[in-house]
Amino acid sequence: EYLVVAFDAKGKTFRSELLEEYKGTRKPTPDELICQFSMVREFLDAHHIPYIEKEGYEGDDIIGTLSRYGEQKGLEVVILSGDRDTFQLATDNVRINIPRTKAGKTETEIFNREKVKEVYGIEPKQLIEVKGLQGDTSDNIPGVPGIGEKTALSLVQKYGTIDNLYKKLESGEADIKGKQK
Repeated sequence: EYLVVAFDAKGKTFRSELLEEYKGTRKPTPDELICQFSMVREFLDAHHIPYIEKEGYEGDDIIGTLSRYGEQKGLEVVILSGDRDTFQLATDNVRINIPRTKAGKTETEIFNREKVKEVYGIEPKQLIEVKGLQGDTSDNIPGVPGIGEKTALSLVQKYGTIDNLYKKLESGEADIKGKQK
C-alpha cells in the first residue's frame, strides 16, 4: 500500500559528532555511482514514489523510524536493504528482505524476528549489544579488543546486555577470564 525510499543525506551525521572517526576508513563514493543518484531521483519522481533524506541522518535512521511508525499504525512493514544492520529492526510485523546474488541470479532472503533468533540465537534488538562488543569495521567503530562476532554473540546470549555483563563482572558472577575479562 505504501512505498518510500530512504537516502543518506550529504554531510556529517549525528554519529560523526559522537565519534569523529565514524566511517573514517571508508573510501569515497565512486563518481560513477554519484552521478546515478540524480537519475534514481528522477525515476522516483516520474513514478510518484516518495523519497526521504534528512541532513544529519543516514538512510538507515529513516528506515528505522519509518518501520517503527508503520508498525505502530498496524502495518506489516517490509524493508529491502543489503545492510544486515537492519536486522535489529526485525519484529513479528517488520521483516527485512536482503538481496543476494549467487551465480548471476539475485535471490532475496527474508529475516523476521524468528529468523534472526534462529540464525543468531538472540532477539533482534540485542544485535545492538553484539555490535557494541565486537565493533563495526565498516563504520570504523571500535569494539572490545579481542571480541569478535562469535564471542560477542555468546556473551549477549548469556548476559543479555552489556550493562548486565558489566554488573556480573563487577559482582564476580561472570565466568569470564583472561583477556576477555
